[in-house]
Formats: sequence, C-alpha cells, structure tokens
Amino acid sequence: MKKQNHDKLKRDFQGLYQKIILATVVVAIGGLALIYFIYDPSLSAFKGNEPETEIVEMPVEDDFDKIENGIHVRTGFIEATGMVETIQNCTNCHSSKLVIQNRMNEERWKSTIKWMQETQNLWDLGENEAVIINYLVTNYPPKKVGRRAVLTDVEWYQLEKE
Repeated sequence: MKKQNHDKLKRDFQGLYQKIILATVVVAIGGLALIYFIYDPSLSAFKGNEPETEIVEMPVEDDFDKIENGIHVRTGFIEATGMVETIQNCTNCHSSKLVIQNRMNEERWKSTIKWMQETQNLWDLGENEAVIINYLVTNYPPKKVGRRAVLTDVEWYQLEKE
C-alpha cells in the first residue's frame, strides 16, 4: 500500500512538474515575442495606430549667446559674473522672466532654492548655488515699490454729466 501511494505521488509530481515547465516555456516565448514586437513596431498587431513623427531641423540661432547693451538677448539677463550658471540651472525648468521678476534678498533666494529642491526636484546646485544667489541679489535686488507703478502716457478725459 505504501509503495502504491509513493508511485501515485511520484506520478502526480511528475505531471505537475511537466505543467510548470510547459507554462514557463509559454511565458518565455510570449515574453520574447512581446519584446520583438516592441523593438520592431512594423510587426505589431497595432500597426497604423502609432502617431506619425516627422524630424524637423531646427535652425541654429546665431544670437544664442548674443549680448547687446549688457543684456543677454535670449534670456534678458544682465551680463555679469554668474549669468551663465544662472541660465544653465534656472532656465531648464522655467522662463528667465520668472527669475527676473522675483527680486529677493539672499535669505529668500536660499529658502526658495531649498523649497524647489524639496518639492520640485531641483538638483543640488553645489558651488553654483552661491554664484547664482550672488548674481541674482547683485543684479535683481528687492525693490521697494507701492501698490502699482504710476500710470504714464494716459489720455485723460472729462466725464460729462447727463
């Protein structure tokens, strides 16, 4: 009786083992086929559904790094020590106009950079941080202004009573 149970268990395990091997082979073949279709989309069953892409050559601007009257033409930054580092690190994520309009002191720039690093995935600026902050504080210091700028070039007129 023990021998019969042993033989039955042996056959059951052999059958299970064969099913596992078959399933593994099927999954491996399916995976290889999927990889093949991914790398050769012309074979894909979804052919024709891919968006058409066109490679367009972008003209290289001659004034990419042009400075006129002390102003970097492309960004509007004032030409001074630290301008290049500021362009390289700040304009990757946002417009130079955003940087220029936010006139802050050294402490506020440090806290803003820390906030961007903690919440906006800004990389560690390393030694460039002090260079950038010095550039911004020197060239775009905080301004003391009222609620709004004075209106200029306005044609005033008299309201007439009815």
